[in-house]
Amino acid sequence: MLSYRHAFHAGNFADVLKHTILIQILEYLNKKDKPWCCIDTHAGPGKYELDGDYAQKNQEYQNGIGKLWQRDDLPECLAEYINLVKRFNPPDKLSRYPGSPLLTKQLLRNKDRLCLFELHTTEILLLKDLANSHISVCHGDGLKDSLKSLPPHERRGLVLIDPSYEIKKDYTEVVETLKAMHKRFAVGTYALWYPVIERRRNQQLEKAITASGIANVQLFELGIRGDSNEHGMTSSGMIIINPPWTLAKQMQQTLPWLADVLGQDGEGFYRIETLVAE
Repeated sequence: MLSYRHAFHAGNFADVLKHTILIQILEYLNKKDKPWCCIDTHAGPGKYELDGDYAQKNQEYQNGIGKLWQRDDLPECLAEYINLVKRFNPPDKLSRYPGSPLLTKQLLRNKDRLCLFELHTTEILLLKDLANSHISVCHGDGLKDSLKSLPPHERRGLVLIDPSYEIKKDYTEVVETLKAMHKRFAVGTYALWYPVIERRRNQQLEKAITASGIANVQLFELGIRGDSNEHGMTSSGMIIINPPWTLAKQMQQTLPWLADVLGQDGEGFYRIETLVAE
């Protein structure tokens, strides 16, 4: 949605989960010498100023990256994530947060490619600064336009899909998009982010993916408080198609710790489920 600005939410608990999983998938792809392609359908501006007006309005990062920044007891996956974020900050201050484009760029090898899509007319101007021979930036609807990039010539890769869900039809459009993408690139890994604001919509999303005919689907969710009818996101998750075989075990070590540290008033929880078996 053109009015949506992720800068209000940068570095929050949802970003912690999303970006930790993103990094683990990319590191798994890097275990083989063969090149890969990453497609980011909703790339945003690439980076965020945590001391800027947007991030300071609600300071959501304080219950996300802010609580992890200085800890020395992080699970391995989170330590890797924090180390990447620290590259964009001075040693003693958390002032910037890298979005998925910049995090992916850190793990991009000379043989790999990153394709970034962004519809917002302001954020695309910032994103274009990342363009080079390995990174393409497209101003357009990532759900529709990225389909033309599949299958990538590398025949290996990841598609990251994380719309704002401000438009309710996003919940159905992402499933139709996944089905079309998977038909073109069945061996690829797909990472779909979702918020939990109204649980009924998430249940419908999960049922639609389960009924899609796509196999090998896992779900990882982190909640900071119980489901509520009040306004706001209480949890968020990632639905992964063709996940690395290592990912579930990594999340079994990571999500309980995050639920304990980031959960509010003892209400933190997590889910690790196989929606569709291989």
